[in-house]
Amino acid sequence: MTTPDPSEPLVALVGAGPGDPGLLTRRAAELLAAADLILYDQLVPRRILDLANPAAEAVCVRDLPTQPGDKYPLIYGRMIDAAKAGRRVVRLKGGDPLVFGRGGEEAEALRDSGVPYEIVPGVTAALAAAAYLDLPLTHRNHTSAVALITGHELPNKPGTKLDWPTLARFPGLLVIYMGMARLPVIVAELVKHGKPADTPAVICERASTGQMRSVSTTLAELEGVRRAAGLEAPGLILIGEAAGHRHPVSWFEARPLFGRRVLVTRPRHQAEGMMRAFERLGAVPFSLPTLEIHPPADPAPLDAALAKLRQPDGGFDWLVFTSANGVHAVVRRLAHLGRDLRDLGRVKLAAIGPKTAAALREYHLTADVVPIAFIAESLVESLREHVAGKRVLLARANRGRDHLPVELAKIAAVEQVTAYDQVDAVDPEAEAFAALRRGEIEFITLSSSNAARALLARFDDTMRGRVERGEMKLVAISPETGRVIRELGYPVAAEAGVYTVDGLIEAVRRLAADEVISDPSSR
Repeated sequence: MTTPDPSEPLVALVGAGPGDPGLLTRRAAELLAAADLILYDQLVPRRILDLANPAAEAVCVRDLPTQPGDKYPLIYGRMIDAAKAGRRVVRLKGGDPLVFGRGGEEAEALRDSGVPYEIVPGVTAALAAAAYLDLPLTHRNHTSAVALITGHELPNKPGTKLDWPTLARFPGLLVIYMGMARLPVIVAELVKHGKPADTPAVICERASTGQMRSVSTTLAELEGVRRAAGLEAPGLILIGEAAGHRHPVSWFEARPLFGRRVLVTRPRHQAEGMMRAFERLGAVPFSLPTLEIHPPADPAPLDAALAKLRQPDGGFDWLVFTSANGVHAVVRRLAHLGRDLRDLGRVKLAAIGPKTAAALREYHLTADVVPIAFIAESLVESLREHVAGKRVLLARANRGRDHLPVELAKIAAVEQVTAYDQVDAVDPEAEAFAALRRGEIEFITLSSSNAARALLARFDDTMRGRVERGEMKLVAISPETGRVIRELGYPVAAEAGVYTVDGLIEAVRRLAADEVISDPSSR
């Protein structure tokens, strides 16, 4: 736990938004990254928590000790006690804290205890559902008012219940939260008090995510259509003239991977960009790291090789990196040894691909050679004219192909050193692996040969059968990764044309598009 900024409150009531991590506010992301304790609601998506401080204690309020009556006093107590102990607390709530989120009650409890706090708004479900369904909440020609309504009132609440006669006459769009369980009652009350039975109505489930589903119908038919479609809570109900002006296929539903389930197998610290790319394409991504990156078990060989860089004659003419991880590992090791990038002053640099070259640029270093094709064979050919008769240091993982060092050794003096260790890290208890077992994932992206080996070693006969029947499709980042997959006895559904993460994503998109063309019903 780092020392909190004394100018900032220790507790933040934060809106997590409707589900899409891209809709999280910048302030919310800052607070999550610095939190010591996160108390989150059950409906907050796991993806939002991926953005939190890895060292933070994350507690779902559903799992707090049970007691008769309201659980909220337990939540208040955890926030207050943690803040008074100097811990930074994020109370993470779906949507917006102050829109049917009991944020007002939590703020009262903090005020009464003398604990300073801040409230960070989030995108509430009404805004998200309207935007992602192409449904105008307001429209100059159709509606000029919106009412946000709870369908689940406190039973012993003092005063009157919802004024159904007034709501039935409301000249705008009714947006009802938490009303799925009481939908027949809501429909009956509105119709009884004069709302036309043919009023347009929409139900939206899991707005803003690739799991979004919806139905459009009339008020009278709403419950029957909901049942037929299998929509369940949590869902949002929209009733009014504006609901009839929803575009048949929204911009989000038209995304090329809308609703498709994709597994990302990159190490956790490298997975976020790929996950976001799939989310922007409308997919439902799952993260299952197959490998972890660690410092080398024995750093002495790396230290000795780096020491040669300081020798008067340079020790090496070229330093070759086969991954971004290698770049970061070498720079971190130099810093650990009390040295810096000046040690690389006279050596030339080679990077196997654009991501590795980009990692060098993070340290204001420019690769002298980046091959056209981002594989070892192309790197050898690109280096051949440059390194002949030279001294080459190859910084790489503890395990990898022999092609690069073997071929370079034919023309140069090559020393290879382990800059970092790759360790198999597939967690068979992870939710993503459980989804694989259940056959719920369509596309499995494999970003390296080692990732393929680590994951496929965990497959049972049922999972193998799904791959062989094409129910789960393996997508390889390169022909080499594809070759390893086939050697393990599995078919490869597609290989990236460009051997990068972007190329891997594009291979999934093409594969999904080809399926739709061959079988339109699959969309």
